[in-house]
Amino acid sequence: MKKLIFSSLIVILMVSSCKMGPSIQNIKTAEHKNYLGTDSTFTVVTDTTEAADSLLALRWWEMFNDTILDTLIYTALENNKDVKIAAAKVLESRAALGFTRADIYPKISYQAQIGRANSIGALQFPAPQNNFYGGASLSWEIDFWGKYRRANEAAKADFFATEFAQRSVQIEMITQVAQTYFKLLDFKLRLEISENTVALRDSSLTIIQAKFDHGTVAEIDLNQAQVQKAIAEAAVPLYQRNVIKTEYALSILLGESPHDIMVGKSLLEQDTLVEIPLGLPSKILTQRPDILLAEQQLYSQNAKIGIAVAERFPSISLTGMFGGATNDLSSFNTISAAWSLGGDLLGPLFYFNKRKRKVEIERARTEQVLYAYEKSVIAAFQEVESSLTDITTLRDELGARERHVKAALNAQMLSQKRYDGGVTSYLELLEMQRQAFEAELGHSKTLQELLSAYVQLYKSLGGGWLTPEEEQTAKDAAAAKKNKK
Repeated sequence: MKKLIFSSLIVILMVSSCKMGPSIQNIKTAEHKNYLGTDSTFTVVTDTTEAADSLLALRWWEMFNDTILDTLIYTALENNKDVKIAAAKVLESRAALGFTRADIYPKISYQAQIGRANSIGALQFPAPQNNFYGGASLSWEIDFWGKYRRANEAAKADFFATEFAQRSVQIEMITQVAQTYFKLLDFKLRLEISENTVALRDSSLTIIQAKFDHGTVAEIDLNQAQVQKAIAEAAVPLYQRNVIKTEYALSILLGESPHDIMVGKSLLEQDTLVEIPLGLPSKILTQRPDILLAEQQLYSQNAKIGIAVAERFPSISLTGMFGGATNDLSSFNTISAAWSLGGDLLGPLFYFNKRKRKVEIERARTEQVLYAYEKSVIAAFQEVESSLTDITTLRDELGARERHVKAALNAQMLSQKRYDGGVTSYLELLEMQRQAFEAELGHSKTLQELLSAYVQLYKSLGGGWLTPEEEQTAKDAAAAKKNKK
């Protein structure tokens, strides 16, 4: 009967126990705006509501239709060292969660002892005796105030945080690979433009040299031709150096030693008419791993308030032992069992407000993490708006650059004809060649910046990478939504 009463008391204690500390919902909504709770859309795109589902299921880098870029990204996902470090941190955090969760349950241990002595303490035996002991013990601190449950909440949030941190590393790595790849294409195109310009100016210099040798042109014309050829020649090793350095940087992202990188389509063959989903809702930012990471950090830190509060209250523990001891090992199975059962109550009395100050510390830290979460949301809005602005303006700039190149090349061709016909001076031809050279280089740079802006947009939206399971879930959800219609 006594055992039944005692067991019932334990059950009642466990059921009626509570978790100390504030709930995360109250912290997030009391005095702070829920930035992602609105239905607003980003300002640069028009308003429609169909974008998010298609974006979620998109491997966005495949929009460029460059198989080499696809291969590079998949290689980096497999071999990049930062990605591997992030994956190892997830495994560590998962183990830490199990380690913390074990504190909720009773601890059962065993002990066995064998010895021979002629005394036990002050008790003296006439002759040495054997001593055999074996038993099991149980200790259990009842989580009456929710200390261990709050610790488990914190560990669980930390585990989720490492998963989102891993996703952040993956998206950042994919972004770097794509942007570095486009920089490589840019430098290769600029190198090609420079080499073509050197060949053109070398041909012009040969003609001018012959005319100077025959005394039909002034020496200043020869010097100007030499200057323009030297300028183009200096650009060649500059872009050769940039190509090599960019290949090496891309190799490191792939988790490989520096080596030459094979490319697919040239920069001029890349598709710049990438369709951006219209009416992107602000709630799409809830998929950004850095925001999810900051949110989990807030959950973890809030749980630590509950731990600190619970530590101000007494701990209630149960202890038990069951075993037996004998002087003769052969009679061990016939001896009477020895057992004990007890409870402990241990709590702080005079700590001079140390435990109270610990609660204040955790509350202040939670406030800091909350502001960090809000800051990450605001920064996310800024990144998306900036990326959309970059794309819009770079599209216009690229159109102007294309018109500039077309006009400059045509002017160079006409000026060459005018000079050959003796209508204009060589100075005009050199100026047209210089403008055409700069126009082509500027066009290459702007094209690379536009492609990189597309990459930056999808990074800003947090849709840079999905696991196959998540992608399938997104597709199933989209299909179910379509069937309902």
